[in-house]
Amino acid sequence: MGPWLKTAPGRYLLDWELGRLDHAVTDAFGFHALQLGLPEVNALRANRMPHRWVVNDAPVVPEPLPVPVPHDDDITTLPPEMSVALASEFDALPFPSDSIDLVVLPHSLEFAHDPHLMLREVERVLRPEGRIVITGFNPASLWGLRQRLSAARLGLHLGRGHPYLPREGEFIGYWRLRDWLRLLGFAIEGGQFGCWRPPFATPRWLDRFDWMDGVGERWWPVLGAAYLLVAVKRVKGMRLVGLARQQRRTGRAGAAVLTQRRRGAVPELERECE
Repeated sequence: MGPWLKTAPGRYLLDWELGRLDHAVTDAFGFHALQLGLPEVNALRANRMPHRWVVNDAPVVPEPLPVPVPHDDDITTLPPEMSVALASEFDALPFPSDSIDLVVLPHSLEFAHDPHLMLREVERVLRPEGRIVITGFNPASLWGLRQRLSAARLGLHLGRGHPYLPREGEFIGYWRLRDWLRLLGFAIEGGQFGCWRPPFATPRWLDRFDWMDGVGERWWPVLGAAYLLVAVKRVKGMRLVGLARQQRRTGRAGAAVLTQRRRGAVPELERECE
């Protein structure tokens, strides 16, 4: 997917996704953060955890892509050299169970051999109350429609051309992915769509329809070309609680003294004050 991100629609998509990823990971606290796939882009640049890894399923790390600066001045980014690069299969991560606080999947599920197995492995390494952030293409969008039409034309040999989006991807719908996460015990924390411009290939035509971003976000948000989803791993019987505090005893009760006994009457008790 790295070469596609160098195209005009790829740069447009990357600008939107990095802005949303910065806000999603900057407030995620812990000690260990993990990015699976797309090593050309530092999706953890706004995260402040001391230990960060970028895992790629190929032994060769590609050159980083030029990325836009954060739109928000409150976002502080770190250089990619602060992350450690690893080569590993996504469905067999070299981390113990319940050891990672944050996992980011930038379009990784769409290019995985078995996305279900990959999600189960992510659930294994995540700590209870750990977060998972996923980005993906929306099949129910104009971009997804053009991708299917291009694939149908190539399959029927109706002409030359190439798919609008990366050919290797198998795109997973937003609502379908929510169901997968719920089955694994995740609680959906939030999600959003973006990139409502038509699927043009040149920056000139994409810029002409920049007004559709504002209109689409208001009137047809679920038809955006991309989405971002945030979920939290829930474990029954485990919740983050504060420190237990011992309550001070304000005073001790005095001894009860029998003061009067009469036939047929209830004994009266009085307390001695200290």
